[in-house]
Amino acid sequence: MTNYYQHPSAIVDDGAQIGDDSRVWHFVHVCSGAKIGKGVSLGQNVFVGNKVIIGDHCKVQNNVSVYDNVILEEGVFCGPSMVFTNVYNPRSLIERKDQYRDTLVKKGATLGANCTIVCGVTIGEYSFVGAGAVINKDVPAYALMVGVPAKQIGWMSEFGEQLDLPLTGTAQTACEHTGAIYRLENQNVTKQQP
Repeated sequence: MTNYYQHPSAIVDDGAQIGDDSRVWHFVHVCSGAKIGKGVSLGQNVFVGNKVIIGDHCKVQNNVSVYDNVILEEGVFCGPSMVFTNVYNPRSLIERKDQYRDTLVKKGATLGANCTIVCGVTIGEYSFVGAGAVINKDVPAYALMVGVPAKQIGWMSEFGEQLDLPLTGTAQTACEHTGAIYRLENQNVTKQQP
């Protein structure tokens, strides 16, 4: 018995693990080795590979393929038609399945619509990748990244609003929505405990 919703057009291969209260929408294909947490939404036309882990409460919007060796921690948002890769230098005529690179997207990160995540990177907690950006190197926690290739232009709160902090130096600010305090030091932002 399943405790998640599966649209009749979706294919979930035997062996796939899907947590309670998840939703698998139209034309989704989940491969047998996939591990998907609780409360996850897989939008129309999503593909989830065998060697994929998707944490609790992630949202994978329409037309996203989550290929082998991608791990999404809790609460990751994957915008419509964003792209993951798993081979750095693909060629149709050369087999490179033994060269897949790991991609880790940490808790609470947002990957905007149509962005591309080149394999082998780590996307930090609560970072925000703007629509259409191309990520080809690691992204710090709370960083706001835009452009091709992506450059950091600011810092984001866990609420999803840009923080009033410089890119470098030492500074502190409060999220106007939650009151949470964020501190910048040594080119890293941390949320301060109350």
